[in-house]
Amino acid sequence: MSTKVLVVDDSAFFRRRIKDILERDPRLKVVGFADNGRTAVEQARALQPDVITMDYEMPLMDGISAVRQIMAEQPTPILMFSSLSYEGARVTLDALDAGALDYLPKSFESMSGDAGDSARQLQERVLAIARRSTLKRQPAPSTEVAASPRRSIANKPRAADGTASNSATRKDSAKASPLDTLHGERPRLIMIGASTGGPVAIQDILVRLPAGYPFPILLIQHMPGTFTSAYAERLNRLCRIQVKEAQDGDLIRPGTALLAPGGKQMLLDANGQAVSVIAGTDQVQYRPSVDVTFGSAARNVRGKLLALVLTGMGADGREGCRLLKRNGATIWTQSERSCVVYGMPMAVATAGMSDAEVDINEAGMYLSELH
Repeated sequence: MSTKVLVVDDSAFFRRRIKDILERDPRLKVVGFADNGRTAVEQARALQPDVITMDYEMPLMDGISAVRQIMAEQPTPILMFSSLSYEGARVTLDALDAGALDYLPKSFESMSGDAGDSARQLQERVLAIARRSTLKRQPAPSTEVAASPRRSIANKPRAADGTASNSATRKDSAKASPLDTLHGERPRLIMIGASTGGPVAIQDILVRLPAGYPFPILLIQHMPGTFTSAYAERLNRLCRIQVKEAQDGDLIRPGTALLAPGGKQMLLDANGQAVSVIAGTDQVQYRPSVDVTFGSAARNVRGKLLALVLTGMGADGREGCRLLKRNGATIWTQSERSCVVYGMPMAVATAGMSDAEVDINEAGMYLSELH
């Protein structure tokens, strides 16, 4: 059975082009169109598509408002199209917060002619998020959490279905805590790698960390270069720790998370005390790459390391984890049920390198309990 797609865009050219590209894959079928957010809500209700592609700038109702209403009425996997600009990044991050699962840059060039890699990427992304047949993820904690430092988030974690749960805060004899995998050792450094679904997952973790957090953090999120500065600024505004886009020579400091810049690679220096930011090359598929940063840490950091591999397509991070494990690092992977795409965590887990599986709505709580 084909995956049913609703295409939402105020441009007739883009609507036709997206349909042409998607239906080159026999697994995909465009079942309807909408040229504004209000019609998108109505069509989502009537057609019940498996996936919606959504533009953000439209008449009558913008894309973010449409996402928010669709997710409230009938949660559906949504892929946003965004411009490659700072403003486009800001709007895209707002859409992800509203409930969209993924995004792709939108340009006339990428949709014209044969489209090539851009066409295949669109097809793959739509099919990947379509596998989320039921959406259980709640919107990421944001300003309410960050503005309430006295509120104990750990006391009221959310289960995967959004209901209140105490399972993460009580000792469960049938399930050991991921913290036990550290064997009482304090990590010198925490690293988090992610791709599809990662911006919301990383935010979910970081907003739960307290001010004065005693560990440094490195973040590697597959993201265009025009997006990472906006993403870092957003996280820094919402979190009680400091978050910044990494610059060459930045020191690794407790209570600070450094985000690898899009289009570049972030490595650790020979002493493991600062990061080097270098230009990416076509020899490495992802820029930034989880493998590159993890491998650099394995070579240059002495002491206990904790690495988390979160939701994302592909297997970036697996080879970096292999190097880390040789040096005694601890690896946590995100659980399949809480992933947008269970690709990167599965690659690590099936290779036998995951020490613990964690739901994303519990990962931040566990990290906050590290002292």
